[in-house]
Order: sequence, then C-alpha cells, then structure tokens
Amino acid sequence: MTAETGTLTDIEDSELAVDAETVRRARQIATRLAVPRPRRDATARRGVGELASLRYRGGSDDIDLDRTVDQLILHPLPEEDDIIVRERVRTKRSVLLLADVSGSMRGERIRTAAATVGALAAELARDDLGVVAFWSDAAILSRLGQHVPAQALLDKMLRIPAKGLTNIAFPLQVAARELARIPVRDARAVLLSDCVHNAGPDPRPFAARLPRLDVLLDTSGEQDPDLARELARLGHGRLRRIRTYTDVAPALGAIFND
Repeated sequence: MTAETGTLTDIEDSELAVDAETVRRARQIATRLAVPRPRRDATARRGVGELASLRYRGGSDDIDLDRTVDQLILHPLPEEDDIIVRERVRTKRSVLLLADVSGSMRGERIRTAAATVGALAAELARDDLGVVAFWSDAAILSRLGQHVPAQALLDKMLRIPAKGLTNIAFPLQVAARELARIPVRDARAVLLSDCVHNAGPDPRPFAARLPRLDVLLDTSGEQDPDLARELARLGHGRLRRIRTYTDVAPALGAIFND
C-alpha cells in the first residue's frame, strides 16, 4: 500500500492491442448474457421491496383497512379498485460495477469481464448500471442513468491501456461519490477483482463507507482472498469466487437474490 491517489482518465482516444479472436469471443459472451430476463413476480417474493398501499389489481390480499374505509366513505357503491391493499414494490436499483483491468487483459480475464458486463446488463435492464474500470487509476465507462449497451461498455473497456498496479481504494472512493445521491436502500457497488492491492491507500475504510459492496473475486490467477473477504464484510455485502466466465451469472444471481 502507498499514499498515492488515483486519477480519473479519459479513454476515448486510447487503443489497446488485443487479439481479434479474443475480442470476438468476448463480445459474443457479453451479447448472449445481456438478454433481459423476464420480470419476476414481486408479489410472490415476500420481503422484497418497500411496502406500499395500492389499488387492488388482483395481486395482494393484504387489505389496508384504514385506506379502504376512506374510499368506501367517498364511494358507497365501490368498484373493485376502491379496495386498497398493501404490496411490496421494488424501487429502481442503482449499481456500480468496479472492474479491475490492471495488468494483462487477455484470455480468461477478458471473458470474465465480458460475462460480468453482460450479466449485469441483463439483471439491471430496468434499473441503473454504471461501470468504472480501474487499475492504478480509473475511468468511468458509463454513469448511472446513461443506459449504455453492454457491447459498447465492453468495447470501451478493451481500449484501456491498463498498467500492472492495482489501486482498489480509488474506485471505492469514486463509487462513494457516484452513489451519494442515491437512497441507501437502492445503492450498491460490485467489485470484480483479484484483490491484489499494490497501489494507493488501504481500501478497507472506503469499503465501509459504501451502502453495500459485493465482491466477485477473480481466482484465475494470483489473488488475495483475505482482503476480498474483508471488503465484502465491511461493505455489508457478499463474496463470490469467479474462476471462469461461466461462474459469473450464478454468482450475480446469488448476490442479487440476497
């Protein structure tokens, strides 16, 4: 760990030489996984979302008696939708992916990054996804609310001329700033990294400042599972290990169904 701080950089004019077949395969993975999933029936999952009073639409049978009585006073001959029920309504989530691109972006690491971008784009098709790529510095590939297609996010990621050092503290600071305007219940960050932190200050205090931090630990090479576990614990999130790109979707499913 060092005292140096990271810098947000512009990658629009940067070019990283990557094998064409590797890029083709990564794009294929991201595109396949980016297909939006069918919307889940929120009323079938108890405890999901905020409890709200709504007009009856054939879903919940948990009647809000006070609100319903008020409606009956106004409408002595009530219609079906004068019955007020309590249902859980899921608010829009805001998620920042913090993707480690330090060192060599080749082979399995590109496929894992592609799968993560694609799977998150599917999971958050009706929500807000932002992506921050980082090494010793960082670049914001998309901000919350921009809705950049998964293919475009991956292409931008592959243009980053990443260096060998890894500063995990810096993207956590960027995430804290980006999520500061989001209600805590709807905000979270997902860190994809081998967690081999070798530049910048200790990332642990910054993890503790986030509303929630989940960690996808890349185990395809050198890794620091102890730091990964600590970051997830301090960020009130979960740790999932990723060895190949096929592990990504199940790991994200477990995290978002928590």
